[in-house]
Amino acid sequence: MKSMEEMMQAAQQAAETIQKQMNEAQAKLDSIEVEGVSGGGLVKIRCSAKGRILGVSIDDSLIAPEEKGMLEDLVAAAFNDARQKADNAANEEMQKVQSGMGLPPGFNFPGFG
Repeated sequence: MKSMEEMMQAAQQAAETIQKQMNEAQAKLDSIEVEGVSGGGLVKIRCSAKGRILGVSIDDSLIAPEEKGMLEDLVAAAFNDARQKADNAANEEMQKVQSGMGLPPGFNFPGFG
């Protein structure tokens, strides 16, 4: 039978392992790239699964003063599309990590919400 001290040590080690895996997953999210698109591909925004913007691409046909309002709307739409894809990629990655640790899906580890 294990002593209380041994159980506490095992729990501490498990917590450290989980923390390490969560940190690795967070770092990996910044390397996963998604692309948000709007206007049928006229505006594209690339971002990491953590939401860091990597690049914006705007079709030349939209670079005209009279198209300014539409361009601004399309950039916002592409950003929102990229953000949604980033959130989806992040959720998938975190579920992989959690299932690998035996945690229930959707478990919100403190500090990683």
